[in-house]
Order: sequence, then structure tokens, then C-alpha cells
Amino acid sequence: MSNSNLVCRVFIATSLDGYIARKNGDIDWLEKFESSPDEDYGYGAFAGQVDGIIMGRGTFEKISGFDSWPYEIPVIVMSKTLSMEQIPGPLKDKVEILADYPIDITQTLSERGWKTAYIDGGKVIQSFLDDDLINEMIITRLPILIGEGRPLFGELGQDKILHHISTNTYPSGFVQSRYRLQPFD
Repeated sequence: MSNSNLVCRVFIATSLDGYIARKNGDIDWLEKFESSPDEDYGYGAFAGQVDGIIMGRGTFEKISGFDSWPYEIPVIVMSKTLSMEQIPGPLKDKVEILADYPIDITQTLSERGWKTAYIDGGKVIQSFLDDDLINEMIITRLPILIGEGRPLFGELGQDKILHHISTNTYPSGFVQSRYRLQPFD
């Protein structure tokens, strides 16, 4: 476990068959669901409780292609291959690249005063899980099967025990579950 006090939380959507993106990284299947200005599925409240986001290069590249940058809070891109020279000009003051291991990143951000971090992106979530750094996960399953793609979860060094906090269902067919992670004995 980390010596930092940083709480690491996940908020992510998956297809019903457990994928967060197609094999090529595309998330077009998410667009099949109409967004409602009246329902953000708890994202606004979640985002209001974090000091910043830690994401991987793939997630960053997908989001940086959006029409507008969706974040007002600091974004850490966890990558050993991305450099600041590759960051689009308008985003240079909005992101920071750290090439450290998850345990080192949590320590660095804790020392900077971060209390809670939003962990995003499949490989980043998997690496934080493997290092026992995830404290809470909110997973929203969408009513679609895409058959193949990038899974939310991968191989782990050991079993992870989850404590179910709550499950909400929505008229859209979304099912959102919240879990706290417990240390494995």
C-alpha cells in the first residue's frame, strides 16, 4: 500500500459485456445513448469531489480530440512515451505528464496537497488496481453488447475483494454500482 493519503476513485462506463472501448479505442457505441441535460448519472457530484484526474495516454489522446476540453481540474497523463512537445498548444497549460509508477504518482500528488484523484483509462485503472491503490469504483453498465474490445479489467496479481455500497438503475437502462475495495487477506 502507498504511504500517501491520496484517495483514488474510478468513475467509468462499460458495455454490458465489460468493454470500455472497441479494440481500436473507439467509443462510438457510447454515442448510441442520448444524453439528457437532466441526468449526468452522478458524474457532476463525483467530479466535484476530486482534486484532479490521472489518465493514460490513450484516454488523453481520445479526449484531446473532442471539440472542447472537458476538464476544469488538473489532468495528469501517465505515460512513459508522451512528451510535452506532443501536447496540442491549447492544452499545454492544462495537463502534466508523469512517467512514474502509480505508487510514486500518488505520493507526488499527495505531497502537492491532493486528497482525491479520479483514475481514468483501462490500463491506468488496471495498474492502480494491481498496486492496491484504488479505494472506490463507480461502474456504469450500459445496455449494449459490443462483442469485443478493450476490457475494463485484466490480469491481476491477486484477487480483489469489493464491498458493494449501492446500485442505481436509470430509465435509460444504465445500471450503476459503487464499490469500495478491501485489502486482500
